[in-house]
Order: sequence, then structure tokens, then C-alpha cells
Amino acid sequence: MADDHRGGDDASPERSVSDEGERSRSDDRESRRTVTNPSELRSDGGTATGADETTLDPWGSSTVADYRNLFEEFGIEEFDDVLPNVPAPHYLMRRGVIFGHRDYDRVLAALDADEPAAALSGFMPTGDPHIGHKLVFDELVWHQERGADSYGLIADLEAHSARGLDWDEIDEHARDYLLSLIALGFDPEEGELYRQSDNRQLQDLAFELGVETNLSELESIYGFGGETDVSHMQSVVTQMADILYPQLDEPKPTVIPVGPDQDPHVRLARDLAARMRFFGVTAAYASFEADPEERHLIAAAYEALSSDPEPGTEDDAEPVRCIEAADWLADQAEADADDGASDDTTRESAIEKLRAAGKEPLRPRTRFLDRNATDEAFSALIEAIDGEKRVYDEHIDSFDLALDAADDLAREVELDHGGYGFLAPSSIYHRFMTGLTGGKMSSSIPASHISLLDDPETGYDKVKSATTGGRETAELQRELGGEADECPVYELYAYLLAADDDEFATRVYEECTGGERLCGGCKEQAAELMAEFLEDHQEKRAEAEEVLDGLDIDLDTERA
Repeated sequence: MADDHRGGDDASPERSVSDEGERSRSDDRESRRTVTNPSELRSDGGTATGADETTLDPWGSSTVADYRNLFEEFGIEEFDDVLPNVPAPHYLMRRGVIFGHRDYDRVLAALDADEPAAALSGFMPTGDPHIGHKLVFDELVWHQERGADSYGLIADLEAHSARGLDWDEIDEHARDYLLSLIALGFDPEEGELYRQSDNRQLQDLAFELGVETNLSELESIYGFGGETDVSHMQSVVTQMADILYPQLDEPKPTVIPVGPDQDPHVRLARDLAARMRFFGVTAAYASFEADPEERHLIAAAYEALSSDPEPGTEDDAEPVRCIEAADWLADQAEADADDGASDDTTRESAIEKLRAAGKEPLRPRTRFLDRNATDEAFSALIEAIDGEKRVYDEHIDSFDLALDAADDLAREVELDHGGYGFLAPSSIYHRFMTGLTGGKMSSSIPASHISLLDDPETGYDKVKSATTGGRETAELQRELGGEADECPVYELYAYLLAADDDEFATRVYEECTGGERLCGGCKEQAAELMAEFLEDHQEKRAEAEEVLDGLDIDLDTERA
């Protein structure tokens, strides 16, 4: 992700982050998650052995060793925080399979108000769609059923550039993914399905996003080097365009359901959404620019000084001056030093800026920063801001507009003058399914997964051969209970086989950990349920053939 943009000290500062960009960077706040429901999957760890710590590689084969680190290191928020606000949540949400999010509250608020919202996810056609992909299929369908504009895309450019698949393979796999998505309930008449290679609007947007992306940034985020194909780099920018594509007609809250390994894409897309905006909208307290951490300190100084006036002063007393706020922060720093606290470089920077501003009044305001605006758009914004305002070369300060109203106004002016007005995309994150043989479930390892194309007998046999979390003997199992949290077979129940029946999923878990359920009988039941699911899915895939054939999507690539 790109570094924060820093402003200058003068009255016409360098361009700073937009409010959207700040929200994406404020994702660095810490949070932790504790599982208290025995029927809930372990969202705080318990993944496959041998996994990397918290390396997030969109093209790698590793999983995440400790999901808690994602909250602390990457700013992913706990899904439990928004779960009470989700009406009729999907069972993947209820059971902790969906464990994290970024700004999902915005999508929920739009759906609740019957306002435009969208959901999008893509599928790289490198092999058969399997039961791990079903998680994303289900999430797209769930959002579509609740009124979101839903998009399913085939990431064929990525498959060709990053994985080297030829176009015949891509065509075959693309068809299989789309058939399973439709069979699982996606309505292509109400949503949109497309291939990256056939979508000219998408490619035009990717070109524009490429103007705001540089090589050093891709090297930092993805580890690209001198040996990386240019087409691979280009595919990243295309994926950024995919994420923002639902907002081409109008800005709207958009959720991207993904596994945590795709979070680098989400963070870059959020940053690019901010960079593409005509105007950034931030809080400010003086004519100079401060970064979010500095503003937090300045706000604290302002609140303390304005709420604690000198004895005998009237309500219309002299305003708080920057130099006074600097002295207050310096006193706080001295008190912290006496308590043995470490030096705070952010506070020192804020004090320096305040001292440079001298006796300038410290006064809350909303700032519009000129980022990519045309001269006409900048002039139009000046005219559109009612009330007291001050105009500088590269920003406008309003003393009457709240942040949300200012952001709406900036977006309205931007759209009127040909801009995109993007909202930062939101995301939800689901746990990886453990492979049937341990490790991560992967399309490239047939024994690790059950393909949605497998016939029922094959699915039955794979479950019967799966690794379990059972003890060495039946006696130990009855005495100590099984380790359901480490069991790929229990995951099959929780992720798929129990469907919407939470009581059944809980019963399987408690019988296993309580020693009542032994692995042989448990696998037999799971194998039978898997065979039933696959039989039903194959029938629905056959029905989906006619639907897919009637869509305007080309599944026969003609390339030399």
C-alpha cells in the first residue's frame, strides 16, 4: 500500500490524503478477536501447519497461521463488530467463517436504506471450481438476494499472465466457474458476468488507474522485481479496475468478498479510489496541513484549551492560538517524560507546526484539497460552498460544513465535471478451507479438494479418505474428545454440509469434542451428505447450461 501523503507547513500545503484515503489508512488500528461459541469455527488461528505467519500473497499457496495478526498488522476489523447489524446473516457470518471486514458498515447501511450497493468478486480459471470457491459464490448470491448489484468476473487476463494458462484451458475453466455460480443461485439477469479480456470499459478504467500507479509501489506491495512480466503487472491494475468497476455508472458502497490473501489488492484499490478523486476532504484546525495523527493531537489540545478557559473570562473570550496549543502539547510531553514514556516524534512534529503558525487562531474547519480537479471544477466547488470559507491556491476551508456533508458536496461537483467520485471499496474476509489432506485447499492439488464437477461417488470417496482431528484410538477419543477445530471433516459440516442448520453444526461439534462422535461414523455421515450435495449441484449445473448459453459472454477465445 502507498505511504501516507504528507502536507507542507505553509498556508497552501501540498496535496494530502482524501477522507476516503484516510479511512483506508486508519484501518491500521488494532483489534483482537476471542472465540466464545464452541460451535463457531476458530477465526483466531488453528490453520494448517507449516503456514507462513501473516504473509499475504495473492498468488501464493500459503495460508495464514494466525488470523489475529491480520487485525493487528493490516487493520482488518472484526466481523463480530458489525454482525449485530446484519439482518438475517448468512450462516458463514454466524459461524465465524467470515471473520473480518473493511468498512462493511457502509454497505449494510445502504442495503438497509434500500440505496444502491454492490458486491463483486472474481475467479481465476486455473482449475476446476471447488467447494472452497463455493464460499465466495454464496456470498455473492446472498448480497444479490438482499438487493445489491452483484458482479462475477472471470480473471482470464490474470490467469494467462500470472499462471501462464493457455486460452483453451481458460475457456474451459471459465465455463465451469460460471455454471456453478449460476447453479448456486446467481441471477445473471439481475447481475453481471464478464471476462476481463472482453470488457472494454474495464480495460479503459485500468488504463486510467495505471496513471496513478508506479513500479516502486507494485514492488513494495507484491514483491515484483526485474524478472516480473509487464503483463503480470498490468493484470494487477486490471484487478484494481475490477474492484472499482461497479461504480462506473454511479458511486456506491461496494463489498469485495475475498480470502485474506487477497487483501493487498483491496488495500491498493482503496488507495487508488482516493487518488482518483478530484478533491480530498479532511478535518483541519489551522491554515497549515497536518497528517491524521498530528490532527488527533491538535484536536486534543484545542478541546482541552477551549473547554478550560481562564478564570473570569466570558464566553466570547479570545480564541485558542496555535502557540498556546503548542505549549499545551509540550507540557503533556514533559509530563509523559517524567512518567518514563518514550519520545513521541508525531507530537514533536505537531508542536513544530503549531509554533510556526504562531498566534494564528486554532479553529475547527473542513478542508477540501485539490487533488485532480480541473480549474472549472475547483471554481465550481468554491461557488457551491455556502457559509464562511477561505480559499487558498490548493485548498478551500469551510467553517460551516460537516465532514460528511462536505464529502457529498465534493463528490457531486466532481461528478458534474466528469470525475468518477469513487467510494473506497469495502471487503469481507473468510477463512481458508483446510484441504482434505491438510494444508490449504488448492485447485492444483486434486486430493486436497472436492471439485464442484466431481460426481457424487468421487466426492463420497474423497471425504472417506480425508484427514480428521481424531485421537489415536477410539478409547482416547471417548476420553479426551476429538479436535474439531483441527479437523477438515468438521469444516465440511460448518462450511457446507450443515447448510443453514446451526443446531446441526453445533451438535456435530459438541459430540466430537465431547467424545460421543467417532471419526468413522462422522466421516460416513459427511460423505453421504457430500454425495447428496454434489448430485443436486450437478442437476442444477445441467439446468444452468441453457441460461449460460443465452448470455452475451464469449467463452471461445480466438487468439493466435
